[in-house]
Amino acid sequence: MAVVGAGISGISTAYSLAIDHGITEVVLIDAGQPMAFTSAQSGENYRNWWPHPAMATFTNRSIDLMERIARRTGNRIAMTRRGYAAATRETDIDDLIDQLQFGFADPGGRSLRVHSGAKAPAYLPPRSRDWNDAPEGVDILRNEHLIREVFPSFDPAVRTVIHIRRAGDIDGHQLGSYMLEEVRNAGGQRVTGLVEAIDGRNRHVLDVRTDDGTARIEAEKIVNAAGPFAPRIAGMLGVNLPVRNTLQQKIAFEDSARAIPRDMPFSIDLDRQTIGWTDEEREMLREDPQLRRFAEEMPGAIHCRPDGGDHATRVKLGWAFNERTSAPEWNPRLDAHFPEIVLRGASRLNPSLERYLGNMSNRRHHYGGWYTMTAENWPLIGPMGPEGAFMNCAHSGFGTMAACAGGELCAAWVADAPLPAYAREFSLQRYRDANLMSLLAKLNRGVL
Repeated sequence: MAVVGAGISGISTAYSLAIDHGITEVVLIDAGQPMAFTSAQSGENYRNWWPHPAMATFTNRSIDLMERIARRTGNRIAMTRRGYAAATRETDIDDLIDQLQFGFADPGGRSLRVHSGAKAPAYLPPRSRDWNDAPEGVDILRNEHLIREVFPSFDPAVRTVIHIRRAGDIDGHQLGSYMLEEVRNAGGQRVTGLVEAIDGRNRHVLDVRTDDGTARIEAEKIVNAAGPFAPRIAGMLGVNLPVRNTLQQKIAFEDSARAIPRDMPFSIDLDRQTIGWTDEEREMLREDPQLRRFAEEMPGAIHCRPDGGDHATRVKLGWAFNERTSAPEWNPRLDAHFPEIVLRGASRLNPSLERYLGNMSNRRHHYGGWYTMTAENWPLIGPMGPEGAFMNCAHSGFGTMAACAGGELCAAWVADAPLPAYAREFSLQRYRDANLMSLLAKLNRGVL
């Protein structure tokens, strides 16, 4: 059994094969060290908030499995659960409520709790980071005084906060390390090398270029978990995967002024915005074809969260606004303008960040990774086409949070074991379902 890719998706697949199905003769193949490429760039967040119930069920299962590991290891994975706080300056959010009810498969809204008063005795603020204490469901705060009390750093113009409660962050590196240790203890092996060719006739024969030359690995079955290079691996077997890659970036820096409260959840500004440049700066941006888009209206979903625990000072910012498809590179070329762009954008929801404009600490980390995604932004997990070939890929922006359920699902396909109800929807079979694909297209356009 060969698993190509030792990122979080490949490791979780090998883990489930070994632990759940007793398939221990597993070889993990990767050109680099485990978790050193795309998985190393993870935001390390998780949520069960999605616009479709299949994704909500899938990630709920993954969170269940992460909680199981947290219990088993004394919370080695540093799991927290302060939630996701999605903020908007709008008061009419009927469309958002409809989306929440649809995504949670909750047409009656039983899991949604609306708080319209300045005091909300039934609302539990996100003060504790302990995932055991956090409530389920969604709290919707619709009173500006309550919002100011719970989220004091937010823009005073925010009128509604949607607080998703089964959400938080983990240490993705420790999650992967734990599962890899379990794979090794069960007898799994790891090979460092680049897969250059696959002969899929009868048994799969992989030619792997290592530091010592070329190794030939034979496997009855193969899993393509190669992240942004999954199309390349699939192409060796004559398969054209319907995926593309985009480069998304983040920054982390020392919040020496404590601009962001350490108990603030992962927070998202839902509203589109025009970055507050001076007139002169805006005109200069418009004159540069590469920078012009930053002078115009930008999409929402910029996010910010404290990082490193309650007693640390690091903050992470991200904004996945890039839509350009590009070929993956081992050393992605980052945009030198991104730190200022994301800081200015994040300062709209958290104005206290403005103190770092032109004055951000040199102790910052600017990094980026590839979002490998389908048009509908759902993963591809299951048979890849040729006999004995499987895939676990296209986890655009949700690889860490979906890893455990994705590995479990892929391993079930490989082992010919019983499958969960969502299995077909995450396989290539979904493209035969015209009604599902039409629905997903509407969801992506925000018209449902």
